[in-house]
Amino acid sequence: MVKQARAVRTRRAVLEAAAHVIGTRGYQAATMAEIIQRAGVTKGAVYFHFRSKDALARAVIREQTEPFVPQVSESRLQDAIDFTHQVALALRNDPLLQAGTRIAVETTFSEDPLVPYQAWTDIITTMFSDARDNGELLPAVAPERAAEFFVSAYMGVQLFSRAATNRADLPERVTTLWKHTLPGLASPGALSHLDPQGRSVKIAV
Repeated sequence: MVKQARAVRTRRAVLEAAAHVIGTRGYQAATMAEIIQRAGVTKGAVYFHFRSKDALARAVIREQTEPFVPQVSESRLQDAIDFTHQVALALRNDPLLQAGTRIAVETTFSEDPLVPYQAWTDIITTMFSDARDNGELLPAVAPERAAEFFVSAYMGVQLFSRAATNRADLPERVTTLWKHTLPGLASPGALSHLDPQGRSVKIAV
């Protein structure tokens, strides 16, 4: 039990160190040596959990979605709006999330190039599919394709915001993205009840 708890702490320390180094220097410039030094653990301990920088990057990508708990309400489109604002607020100061976005932009996984985007796309696809079943989507909208489009647009918006204001204006830019996207997604009846600025959201801790 003690060894297991120590292993969990070590793994978390490595992930947090990787998030800091990658978030600061970028994925390509970050080295395993820097991450090991930042984590304050042995090289063997790091490679026990992650056999390569590629494996570590994949773990950061998987972990970045865990703190987020999408709401489930009568309007799944509104839930999607709220979720993206939740992420926008977290992107300002969450090292793991910031590192994940840098990995997504700077890295191509040769075996599966969509790995950095898949978790987010899956979450949005689920909400769009539920919205379709609730009659909130226009008949021609395909949830999975719409989710892929939205995630790619969102990635571009957050990159622009990072360059312009270090993401200080990201919530406002996400609101603008929804204002321009919703007319092509939502049925007329649903559109009139949606708030592109998002409702109150929370992050699990």
